[in-house]
Amino acid sequence: MEFELSKEQIGIQNAVRDFVKGEFKKEVVLELEQKHEYPVAIWKKAAELGFIGIHFPVAYEGQGLGVMENILVAEELCRGDSSVGACLILADFASEILLHFGSEDQKAAWLPKVALGEVLSCGAFTEPDHGSDITSVGTTAVKEGDQWVINGSKIFITNGGPLAGFYNVLCQTDPEAAPSHRGMSLILVEADRPGVSATNVGDKMGIRMMHTAEVNFKDVRVPLANLIGKENRGFYQVLEFFDESRILIAAQALGTARGAFDRALAYVKAREQFGKKIAQFQINQHKLADMATKIETAQLLTYKAAWNFDQGRIDPKLTSMAKMFAARTAVEVCDEAIQLLGGYGYMLEYEVERFARDAKITELYEGTKEIQKNTIASALLGKMK
Repeated sequence: MEFELSKEQIGIQNAVRDFVKGEFKKEVVLELEQKHEYPVAIWKKAAELGFIGIHFPVAYEGQGLGVMENILVAEELCRGDSSVGACLILADFASEILLHFGSEDQKAAWLPKVALGEVLSCGAFTEPDHGSDITSVGTTAVKEGDQWVINGSKIFITNGGPLAGFYNVLCQTDPEAAPSHRGMSLILVEADRPGVSATNVGDKMGIRMMHTAEVNFKDVRVPLANLIGKENRGFYQVLEFFDESRILIAAQALGTARGAFDRALAYVKAREQFGKKIAQFQINQHKLADMATKIETAQLLTYKAAWNFDQGRIDPKLTSMAKMFAARTAVEVCDEAIQLLGGYGYMLEYEVERFARDAKITELYEGTKEIQKNTIASALLGKMK
């Protein structure tokens, strides 16, 4: 069993770290945070350097690498900054659906644009009335001649809005299917189609730079060729996508935890109270030990899940474990980082309070921690009468 990264993977890590040092300027990041603005210039530069869609084939402007390399990039970007990092690692969100299930025309049309930083991609699954339950959707797609006519609403759509290029929309295409999820399909809807509208969901606790929208589809017409994969297999395609995306969110959480830990460690080594560095107090040493141990454990789970996926094995139990544990680690480590900084930890300027706000989303999107526990338990118990 090999626990070391390859020279190529270490090179990727170092390249991302250099990028973070050069581009993640603290004053710029704080201004973006306060204005709730997407880091467009940094996104464009990341795409130029090949960090967006690194796992896409070379034919689609990627680097032909795997999930492991993609999550190494994600970890380092979020370690550098939890908000900017989250925007960059999710710039290609749900593009894997096209990568794995899309037609050659669909992939050729959109994946290069995503990799080159021309558009953001979106997965439109969650609905206002259904939340985590994607076994039931109200959005419908009806065939009329050579077109699909789509009606419905989606909520909390990452990247939805002005920079979106397209939406992978989960629709009910067979209303007679029982259970209903057997009649769902994924359909590609270009963001500029007549009848598509996106509205910002409003102020959020964290990831404030990222566009999060409610997207409405009103008599939206797209060609039948916009069907992604097989008709009435959309639900299963989304589940397979989640097995990959959960690893990415685990990496986001891992990087966020590392970033908060880095800042807390530097602070306690420099800060003096009662005549000595606060790192010399045993209680603070124990906090650091606990934080570091949680991060190491989360890393092992996340890396194993990525490696496993790259071997062609889909293991929902493992990917759910990685996301659940890494997300919990991020929340706990960030909270402890604030505690170590004391009053300064509560201030925007010292960053760890923002890392803590950004960490919480990793326990919510791509399936809440409760949904992850359901998946893990289901794998352990199997089908029960």
